[in-house]
Amino acid sequence: MSRSPAKKTAKATGNNSSQIFSTSAERVFENNNLAIELFGPHHAHLAHLEDALNVQMHARGNEVTITGSLEAVEDTCKALDHLYYQLQRSLRVDLPQVEAAVRMSQKPSRIPPTHIETVHTPNRIISARSPNQVAYLKAIDKTNLVFGEGPAGTGKTYLAVAKSVEMLVSGNVDRIILSRPAVEAGEQLGFLPGDLREKVDPYLRPIYDALYDMLPGPQVRKRLESGEIEVAPLAFMRGRTLSNAFVILDEAQNTSAVQMKMFLTRLGEGSRMVVTGDLSQVDLPRGVHSGLRDALEVLCEVKDIQFINFNESDVVRHPLVGQIVSAYGQMDRRRHTGACYQNDGSNYEANIEK
Repeated sequence: MSRSPAKKTAKATGNNSSQIFSTSAERVFENNNLAIELFGPHHAHLAHLEDALNVQMHARGNEVTITGSLEAVEDTCKALDHLYYQLQRSLRVDLPQVEAAVRMSQKPSRIPPTHIETVHTPNRIISARSPNQVAYLKAIDKTNLVFGEGPAGTGKTYLAVAKSVEMLVSGNVDRIILSRPAVEAGEQLGFLPGDLREKVDPYLRPIYDALYDMLPGPQVRKRLESGEIEVAPLAFMRGRTLSNAFVILDEAQNTSAVQMKMFLTRLGEGSRMVVTGDLSQVDLPRGVHSGLRDALEVLCEVKDIQFINFNESDVVRHPLVGQIVSAYGQMDRRRHTGACYQNDGSNYEANIEK
């Protein structure tokens, strides 16, 4: 990316006992049209960066000057560089992307500005919005079995569906298989009206929403009819070998240990499997051990399996969602909520790969 070198000058203010150091840096963006997009309507993107990173910014033309603490200025420069590089690659930049650039630029998981992990689908190009999302996409590319565990809104399921669509369209897999435990129906889907797909549709609606976000509607319907995209209730997976497929198990915290073992052993040749779940939202009967927790403990030392642990800092929905997740997490820890589902997860935490 073309830009002028950063000009940094340290200033000390205050008395001898307490000094506050201020640093300034300048960025010059050669493409005026991209600079306008980068700054946002009425400089809204710059205002968001100011609030998020506690800096002051002054823009004139295609130049912007950043003033603040050394670390904050460095983070802001990296966020701007990251966003400008996205624009150079013809990727969209809006407020959610600005929030993502803030997450990517900050320590300790600072991502290089020119490193953008993207997923290409017919409807849109999707880019990772947090360091853990970058690690997640890389893990799916390199590993046949990936676990993504963490709170709602962190993109676990959405990104897994995006990768499955990308691999299906590119011909790397022959089909997508979507599965999710129907805990509310006790897996006894025969009592629900309709055919097999209609019975399980209510439980897979979030995955369908993601599919329609990435593929044109007629393609989704056609691929569902042809079996290229298959809805497979977890209760009906026993005895199958899933070859040359991208297999997703969503809401895995609501599987039993027996169901989880059964599902994982369906993995066939040429297939990839992604298991997602949130251990803070277990809906199993009291005292039943979560299959996801069990798998994280049993498989934590198995090579060629990757575990990505998301947290509230990875939430990419409305900013308020992150605060809600954090508040509930703190309350759960005080109340010891979920203790009946979870044993000591120290082995998993110690071996987790990000």
